[in-house]
Amino acid sequence: MTAAFYIEQFGCRATQADAAAIERQLLDRGCIPVRNAADAQFVIVNTCTVTAAADSQARDAIRKIHASNPAAQIFATGCYAQRAPEDLATLPGVAWVVGNSHKPQIANLIAPPLSEPASPSDFVSIAAIAPPSPIGALHAAPARAQILTSDIFAHSQFLSAPVQGGESQHTRPTLKIQDGCNLRCAYCVIPFVRGRSRSLPADHVIAEIRRLTVEQALLPVPSRATAQSFRAREIVLSGINLGTYGRDLSPRTELLPLLRRILNETQIERLRLSSIEPQDVTQDLIDLFAENNRLADHFHMPLQSASDSILAAMHRWYRAAHYARRVELIRDHLPYAAIGADVIAGFPGESEDDHAATVAFIERLPFTYLHVFSYSRRPGTPAATLPNQVPTPTIKRRARELRSLSEKKSAAFCQSQIGRTLRVLTLRPNSQDDANADGRFTPALSSNYAPVHLPGAHPANTFLDARIAHAEGPPPSRAMSSLSS
Repeated sequence: MTAAFYIEQFGCRATQADAAAIERQLLDRGCIPVRNAADAQFVIVNTCTVTAAADSQARDAIRKIHASNPAAQIFATGCYAQRAPEDLATLPGVAWVVGNSHKPQIANLIAPPLSEPASPSDFVSIAAIAPPSPIGALHAAPARAQILTSDIFAHSQFLSAPVQGGESQHTRPTLKIQDGCNLRCAYCVIPFVRGRSRSLPADHVIAEIRRLTVEQALLPVPSRATAQSFRAREIVLSGINLGTYGRDLSPRTELLPLLRRILNETQIERLRLSSIEPQDVTQDLIDLFAENNRLADHFHMPLQSASDSILAAMHRWYRAAHYARRVELIRDHLPYAAIGADVIAGFPGESEDDHAATVAFIERLPFTYLHVFSYSRRPGTPAATLPNQVPTPTIKRRARELRSLSEKKSAAFCQSQIGRTLRVLTLRPNSQDDANADGRFTPALSSNYAPVHLPGAHPANTFLDARIAHAEGPPPSRAMSSLSS
C-alpha cells in the first residue's frame, strides 16, 4: 500500500525548507501527496514556536485535523515539538512528536527507502535511527504518542530542500543555506530549538542553484492537474541567521564570497536575500549589490527597537545610530531599494518614551515596510523573567501604532515608484484571489520587492519591463499597477 501524506506548514522560510526536504524524501520513497489532511494516512504538522500564538495555532490545527480524519497518524514536528514535546504528545491523534533534532528521520518512520526490501507500511526501528543522547532520545509520553527528540546542540545534520510549493510562490524557490543561531537575544527561543549556526557547504549551494536553473519537471503536487516544466529565474537565499553563513565551515568562508561564486558560476537571473542582521550589512556587501543587477535591491534587517536601553536589554549587538548608518548607506548606493524591518512592541521595561523613540526613528528613515510583532513571553528565555512586563493592552496599542506607521511607509514607497520602469518577474495567479477572478491582471514582483499588477494575462515565471501607473488597494495588500509591459 502506498502511503498518502499531507504537510501542514507553520512558521518561517527555514521551516518551509525543512518541510520541502521531508516532502522530497517521501516522494523518493514512493509516497503520494494529497490535497488536504482529510485524505491522508500521515499528516505532518511542522510547527513554529516564536510566539505563544504560534503554539496555539499548531495545537488548534492538530485538533481540527484529528476531528476531520481520526484514522490519520499525526506527526508533530518543528520548533514547538523541540521546545515542549510533552505539550503536543497529549493531543488527540498525535502518533509521533519529532523534534528538530530528529526531523530528518520522519520519512524513515513513515516509509523506508525504496531500495530496502521492506513493505511500505513497515516502520524503521527507533533503535536504528535514534543516536545516543545523554538526556535520552526516546521519552515515554503521557498519552500514546511517541516522543523522539534529543539535545539540539549535539545536532549537526543540515536538512534543506528548495521550497517550490504554492500556487503563487513556485516561481521563486527559497533555498535554505544556513540554520541555527549563535546569538542569544533575550526574547528569542529559536537558538534553543534550532541549535548552533551551521551552513550548507558552498559547493552544495552552487550545485542546487545549477539544478534549479535547468529546465525540470515540477514536483507532482496534487494541485497541478498536468505535468509542468520549471526553470528558476529568481531564488531566495534564507537562513535563521543568514549573515553568519560559512563561519562554521572548514575552511571558513562568508556570505559575500558565496554570493560572488553564485554570480560567477551559475546562470541565476535574480538572487534575493531574506532577513539579514544589520551588523552583517557591510560596505562591501552593499557595493556588490550596487554593482550587479542580478542581486535584488532588497534588504530586510531586523530592528526590534530604536531605544538603546531596550536594545541593550534585548542583548542586541548594535545601537540605533549604528542601524541608521546601515540604512543611509543602502539608500546612498541603492536609492530605490526596499528596506524592511522587524519590530517588537512591548518588550519588558519598554516605556512610552522608548516606544516613541522607535516610532520617531522609523518615521525619519526610508523604510518601505515593517513586520510588527507583539512581544510574547517565551519559556526559558532571559526576557521571560524580567521585571516590568508590559501590560497586554499596552502592547496591543503600540503594535497597532507601528502597523499604522508601516502602512504609511508602504504607501509612500509605492507612490515613489509611479512613473518608473521596473523589471518584474511574473508570478502564478492565486486561485483564491477574488480580486482577480476574471483574470484581469497578472501578479508580478520587482527587484525592490514591489508587488505589481500587470494588465491582462502573462505566462508565469517571465521577466518583463513594466512602467508603473499608480498605486492601488488598501494596505497591506497594496499593489502597483503597470501602464505597460
